[in-house]
Amino acid sequence: MHFDWTNPYPTIRSPLFARNVVATSQPLAAQAGLQMLRAGGNAVDAAIAAAAAMTIVEPCSNGLGSDAFALVWDGRELAGLNASGSAPAAWTPEYFERRHGGAIPMRGWDSVTVPGAVAGWAALHARFGTLAFADLLAPAIELAERGYGVGVVTADKWARALPALQGQPGFAAAFMPRGRAPAPGERFAMPDAAATLRRIADTGGEDFYRGETAARLVAHAAAHGGAMTAADLAGYTPSWVEPIAIDFAGHRVHEIPPNGQGIAALMALGMLRHHDLARLPVDGADSLHLQIEAMKLAFADTYRWVADERSMTEVSADDLLDDAYLAERARRIDPARAQDFDAGRPRRAPRGGTIYLAAADARGMVASFIQSNYMGFGSGIVVPGTGVSLQNRGCGFTLDAGHPNVVAPGKRPFHTIIPGFLTRAGRPVMAFGVMGGNMQPQGHLQTLVRMLLHRQQPQAACDAPRWKVATGLDIDCEPTMAPALVEALRARGHALKPTPDATMDFGSGQFIARLSDDPDDGYVAASDSRREGQAVGF
Repeated sequence: MHFDWTNPYPTIRSPLFARNVVATSQPLAAQAGLQMLRAGGNAVDAAIAAAAAMTIVEPCSNGLGSDAFALVWDGRELAGLNASGSAPAAWTPEYFERRHGGAIPMRGWDSVTVPGAVAGWAALHARFGTLAFADLLAPAIELAERGYGVGVVTADKWARALPALQGQPGFAAAFMPRGRAPAPGERFAMPDAAATLRRIADTGGEDFYRGETAARLVAHAAAHGGAMTAADLAGYTPSWVEPIAIDFAGHRVHEIPPNGQGIAALMALGMLRHHDLARLPVDGADSLHLQIEAMKLAFADTYRWVADERSMTEVSADDLLDDAYLAERARRIDPARAQDFDAGRPRRAPRGGTIYLAAADARGMVASFIQSNYMGFGSGIVVPGTGVSLQNRGCGFTLDAGHPNVVAPGKRPFHTIIPGFLTRAGRPVMAFGVMGGNMQPQGHLQTLVRMLLHRQQPQAACDAPRWKVATGLDIDCEPTMAPALVEALRARGHALKPTPDATMDFGSGQFIARLSDDPDDGYVAASDSRREGQAVGF
């Protein structure tokens, strides 16, 4: 890719150039991945090692009970992995009506679907890995046993989560051993998680679903009113999927198909193809207004129609990405006025805790990987003696009987986490992702527009002030956005509100882009300054 290497935004970071690269939101996890590359492993080996380490060093965003997705360029083609978990067999709308008065709880065992991340690691290793699976988990085990100094941003996120979660079973014992969150730089160890990781390492992940760890999860669920059974865990397998894609600015943008929300980014980009965005100033009100409106239109459709793809019987992903439909939606954008949009009707139609990482090697393999417990520490459940903190993806379901995302046994809920990938003429260009709830497709949109239409280099595109669609006409923005730009957007009807908390609200991205088609030229990588991570390489 050919970039303008200047960076007009306040930052202390420069892009990294190397032939072997790992980029994560936590430096120790980046180093874990780099260890695998130096040991002769490939990008997938590095991604698995980094992902395992992330469960230890950033537990407020992910854990051993996470879900995951991945996009992998293996040197010839792009493969997609959906390692999001499914609902327990007992879950029905009637179950939640009977137990919770017609609501799905945000925390506790009845928010937990079968965790998919560990099975995802195993599936990635079985298909692409070169080093021994146990070797990939060794850095995470060492970090869990010896402990590590908690990062500044991580400590802050940790402390914020405590009021809502400290009463959940097992949480305080695991994450408040001194009766509080750890302070920045304070050593924190997770010996129970280390023991679980050893069992996972020794069994290629089997222990989590059919071994001692599985038995402990099931016993804890039964003791605390959860529906998760041994059969639910043993029956789980991740799915290899065909990525969905759309053409934009001479490139092809790839995302995981539903149940994820990556389709929202593709829809917004598809609408913007029908507006001459490239002629508009990169940080001008005209450009940002069009992006915001396209994103709102995409979200309106995503929240109405997207679910586990097996349940999208009225409207498919292809329907939502149909160019004629996207052109129709694009015509609804008024260049001069903000609007509050309803969902459309395609042709057949009657805030978060997440880690994203990328890895690339000198042989040309590139991995785009994302893993999450969803809302902070997820469900708040930590199974005693295991160090397993469990996601709360179950609250991504709805109980609306007419909605494709209605809860059902064995069904995957609507998911927010999305890895991204970029190709050009059938060749790999970039692995990218921006973590953070519904900020994720918005981050994909904003950074791609900057890089592909305006040639901003990845670190600049990453550091630029972000906006985030909220509800209705409400838009959050970072306080670094120029005051004149804020006022110009308000003049169009956007209820723009500067929000100072960048680490929580505006996501965090990692980017690894090939510098050319010659592998010897290597990659350029960027890591978001909103978190404490880094891109490392050699």
